[in-house]
Amino acid sequence: QVQVVESGGDLVQPGGSLRLSCAASGNIFSQSVVGWYRQAPGEQRKLVALITPGGSIRYVASVRGRFTISRDNAKNTVYLQMNSLKPEDTAVYYCNVNSRDSYWGQGTQVTVSS
Repeated sequence: QVQVVESGGDLVQPGGSLRLSCAASGNIFSQSVVGWYRQAPGEQRKLVALITPGGSIRYVASVRGRFTISRDNAKNTVYLQMNSLKPEDTAVYYCNVNSRDSYWGQGTQVTVSS
């Protein structure tokens, strides 16, 4: 069983930065597509960014140029560096590790507010 754990969420002022981490157990990580999703109150969970095993990256338009996804396979960890945060970035952020099966973490809360 693969366990996925997110961390790094916090309360931050508009314009601030946070770095989220997604750590996964098991030996499938390096072969997995890893995605960051977010869910705001009353909304569906949506993709924010993903990174493939080969390092290809995709961002949703609203975060392109502000967020950076990266992976460290030696540490079984994917990061999401979030800069120039806006109130509309407020959400619970979830990590998904997708190999033959799909695994989700419990989420980490990001609140952008003055």
